[in-house]
Amino acid sequence: MYFFLSNLSFIDLCYVTSTVPKLLFSFFREKQTISVVGCAVQYFFFSMLATSESCLMTAMAYDRYAAICNPLLYASIMSPTLCVWMVMGSYSAGLMGSLCQICALLQLHFCGPNVIRHFFCDVSHLVHLSCTHTFFVDVLLIILTTIFGIMNALVIMISYSHHCASHLTAVSLFYGSGVFAYLSSSSGVSSSFDRFVSIIYTAVIPMLNPLIYSLRNKEIKDAMKRFQKKKGNG
Repeated sequence: MYFFLSNLSFIDLCYVTSTVPKLLFSFFREKQTISVVGCAVQYFFFSMLATSESCLMTAMAYDRYAAICNPLLYASIMSPTLCVWMVMGSYSAGLMGSLCQICALLQLHFCGPNVIRHFFCDVSHLVHLSCTHTFFVDVLLIILTTIFGIMNALVIMISYSHHCASHLTAVSLFYGSGVFAYLSSSSGVSSSFDRFVSIIYTAVIPMLNPLIYSLRNKEIKDAMKRFQKKKGNG
C-alpha cells in the first residue's frame, strides 16, 4: 500500500507542476503567451501524468481488493515483483497514450486566431483551434478516453464500493471533475465555471489525495496525536 501511495504522491506532485507554475507565471505577466512547442510539451506531460494516475488508481483498487477480500492469499497475489510491474505498467500506459495524442495533434494545422481561453493547453481546446479536419484526433480521444477513463473508472468503482469509501471519494472527485470539464468544453467555449472545475482536478485534488488516502491510516493518526500532544506540552 505504501509503495503505491508513494508513487501516487510523486505523480500528483509532477501533475501539478505541469500546469500551475506556467499559470502563476502568466498571471503576473501582462502578455500571456505560450509557443506551439511549449504548448505541446505542457500537454504531453499533463496527459501522461493524468493517464498514469488513472492506471495507478486502478492498480491500487486491485491491491486493496486483494488485501481486504483475500487477506490470507494477499502475500502470494500481490508479490513485490507484481507491484513493481503494475506501477511500471501505469507509467508506460501514460507515456504511450500521451505520445499517441501528441503525434496526432502535431499533424493539425493552426491558422489563427490561436487564442486558448483556458489556463493551460488542453486537448479539447487545441482541437477546436485547428483549421484542418480533426476526425482522426476525435476518434483517437474517444478510444483513449474509453480505455483509460471509463474502463478504469468502472473497475475502481466496483472494487472500492465493496470495501473502501475514502478511496472511492478520491476517485470520484478525480474522475467527476475531469469528465465534467471535458464535456462542458466540447463546444470549444471555456466558461469561467469550466476553468474553475479544471483548477479542481489539476491542482486541488492532487493536494487532497495525501489527506484522503492517509487520514484513516492508524500510523498517521498516531503520529498526529503525538504531534498534538508534543505541541500542547510545548
